Amino acid sequence: MQQKLISRNEDLKRLRDEGYEVEICGGYLLIHHIPYLNSEKNICFGTLVSTLTLRDSNTVAKPDNHVIHFIGDNPCEIDGNPISAIQHNNSNSQLGEIVVNRSFSNKPPDGYSNYYEKVKRYADIISSPPKSLDPTVTEKTFKPVIDKDYETVFNYIDTNSSRSAIENINFKFQGLKIAIIGLGGTGSYILDFVAKTPVAEIHLFDGDDFDQHNAFRSPGAASIEDLEKHYKKTDYLTNIYSNMHRKVIPHGYYIDDTNVDALREMNFVFLSVDKNSVRKIIVDYLINIEIPFIDVGLGLTEVDGKLGGLVRTTTVTKERSSHVSSFIPVVDSEGDDAYSSNIQIADLNALNACFAVIRWKQFCDFYTDFGKEYNTVFSIDTTIINHSRDET
Repeated sequence: MQQKLISRNEDLKRLRDEGYEVEICGGYLLIHHIPYLNSEKNICFGTLVSTLTLRDSNTVAKPDNHVIHFIGDNPCEIDGNPISAIQHNNSNSQLGEIVVNRSFSNKPPDGYSNYYEKVKRYADIISSPPKSLDPTVTEKTFKPVIDKDYETVFNYIDTNSSRSAIENINFKFQGLKIAIIGLGGTGSYILDFVAKTPVAEIHLFDGDDFDQHNAFRSPGAASIEDLEKHYKKTDYLTNIYSNMHRKVIPHGYYIDDTNVDALREMNFVFLSVDKNSVRKIIVDYLINIEIPFIDVGLGLTEVDGKLGGLVRTTTVTKERSSHVSSFIPVVDSEGDDAYSSNIQIADLNALNACFAVIRWKQFCDFYTDFGKEYNTVFSIDTTIINHSRDET
């Protein structure tokens, strides 16, 4: 993958062709074997690390910033003092799987137009002192760097996380098997958000077809041709989100008491179903085998030509499940339940999914969680959010 990317971009190819030791790891560009002097005036070798901005999987864009990271000691001048012109930050930090020791800042008036200019400028500044002591020292070794075929669940590099330097936080999702049960409006938006995280697997459960009304409450814009094919919801959404995430796994059937055991291997479950008796089967099973889950509910009614109602998000964990009977409806009803309405609006489906995914990310320690809420109800009528949480 990295050799293909290098070959298709003139600035990266020029670095490689001139002999720099180029490597691409995740969303980062690494240049190895950069000579420098340490504080004892010894010649050492370090690695420059830059975020890598991509237009697509084959094309790099202009560098998004002028700062570059470094693996190694602080490069020094001939006298053993740090090179003052590039000092920025001298603390260790984690960039995905890479630990860097410091960062440098040296910005041209118009910034860097490409990665060749950026790398060469820093390499020249850092390597000048050792080269003055030993003219044979060089960063241009022409050594081939083996393509490690960076392992990821994505079909292309998550440069959004690398640009924000949050890949180490994203690692908290790795290895997780997630189930989404019910792929109507809210469930499909949950998939949209979860598919952008590096979870190991995303299992989709729904026996419905993707019909025309679904297109108006799901992410994206379905084509007429797709609607005419009468896909299962699971297959339609898998086709779309497999473009990004390699491990979206469809199960084109409804969960009931005969197959609920299919959830046994899941680490977390999102429950977005419209039949309360089915919800009860799943809720009881997940509580019994101690799998954490989030149940969502959306209830809208029309009053005086306007829509109002509630958006509910209920979190259940091994440690906290006693509230289920108070908040999660488990009996089928004929319209007397606040969440039984079949009215669905895309923005509220998306909002319900946002609440659910944010709570899940809090559960995974991706976001801070001071409230420890186990039930949230957003009132559309008043835009007030009512929280239920344990008092501490």
